[in-house]
Amino acid sequence: MPTKLQDSIANKEFVITAEIVPPLSGSGASLLEEAAQLRGAVNAINITDAAAGRTAMSSFAATALLVQNDVEPILQVTCRDRNRIALAGDLLGASAQGVHNMLVLHGDDPGGGDQPDAKPVFDLKSTELMMLARDMRDTGLLPSGRKINPPPEFFIGGADVPRMPDEKWESKWMLGKADAGAGFVQTQFCFDLDVARGYIDRLREDGITDRVGVIIGVGPIRSAKSAIWMNNNLFGVHVPDATIARLEGADDARAEGRRICIELIRGLREIDGVAGAHIMAPAQGTDAIVKVLEAL
Repeated sequence: MPTKLQDSIANKEFVITAEIVPPLSGSGASLLEEAAQLRGAVNAINITDAAAGRTAMSSFAATALLVQNDVEPILQVTCRDRNRIALAGDLLGASAQGVHNMLVLHGDDPGGGDQPDAKPVFDLKSTELMMLARDMRDTGLLPSGRKINPPPEFFIGGADVPRMPDEKWESKWMLGKADAGAGFVQTQFCFDLDVARGYIDRLREDGITDRVGVIIGVGPIRSAKSAIWMNNNLFGVHVPDATIARLEGADDARAEGRRICIELIRGLREIDGVAGAHIMAPAQGTDAIVKVLEAL
């Protein structure tokens, strides 16, 4: 049974997804308050899995809470914290609770998180975890051959970094994700429509956009200083000089950052092969995303 997100991508509708960092809390109240602000305005809500190696409410538990409150979630699951036994068991539990969209990620190094002495697991690579979820869904079997009855239902996603293709650029990484079971991809931030066009054009030429819904990451930048920090610290992210200049010259940099985000989303709508936009605002929170959605 396809999820609403899967249906929308299959029907070539431009989707909007957004991201919530779950709270460091033993209560779901604040999580549900944030989700309520986005309900009806996005196709699905991503729940991060201890992003940046920082402890938070389990993404598995948080997405189950969203399902119980009629919000379609995307479960983010990393390879960092669990071995294959725990991963398979948690995926079965997610499906049993109605969580069917999942975004598979490698996971940030715990050394940069709030418990730097934590031991990373990385029993599986991200493509191997995708294949595990794919095979559990499609064959109803664990790698050991044990039968799953009934099999879980998953719409599997992966991650990518948009970049302007050059003569050395290859699409084999995206083909590998598609072969591993990915039906959609959500990308890192892209603040340059020319890069998005070049990236999508190559994916479309290689037939990848016919197999995978590519959702481009965007977000409201709060200041020129933040933009420069992203350029220096986030792999694959480039905020153009013209965008930084706009932020520097604005009377209200946060409002200008939201306007830039809105322009990017409107521009992405016009690019053949783009499945949608994924809005992230980890430094500003859900309120900033809501303001962008209201303006759209």
